[in-house]
Amino acid sequence: MADTVAKSSQEKSKQSKAERLEARISKEQKELFQRAAKIQGRTLTDFVISSLLNAANQVIQENEMMILSRKDQEVFVEALLNPPEPSAKLKAAAQRYKQNMGV
Repeated sequence: MADTVAKSSQEKSKQSKAERLEARISKEQKELFQRAAKIQGRTLTDFVISSLLNAANQVIQENEMMILSRKDQEVFVEALLNPPEPSAKLKAAAQRYKQNMGV
C-alpha cells in the first residue's frame, strides 16, 4: 500500500512542481545524501524527495493503523459481537443527550 501511495505521489509531483522546499544542512549531511543518491543512481533531488515521501508515508501509516495482538483482536471482536449491557451512567448520559438534542 505504501508503495502505491508513493508511486501515485511521485506521479502527481511530476505533473505539477510549483512548490519549493528548502532546508539548511551540514556539509557532512549533504555529502552523505549525495553518496547515497549516487549508490542508487539518482540525482540528489530525486533521492531526497523519494526518501521524504517514503518517510512521510511510513509515519502516516504507523499513526493511522492499529496493530493488535491475537488476544487483543479476540477481545475486540468479542466486544463487538457480544457488547456488555449499558451501565446506569451510560443510560443516563444517553437520556440527557436525547433531551438536549430534542430526539
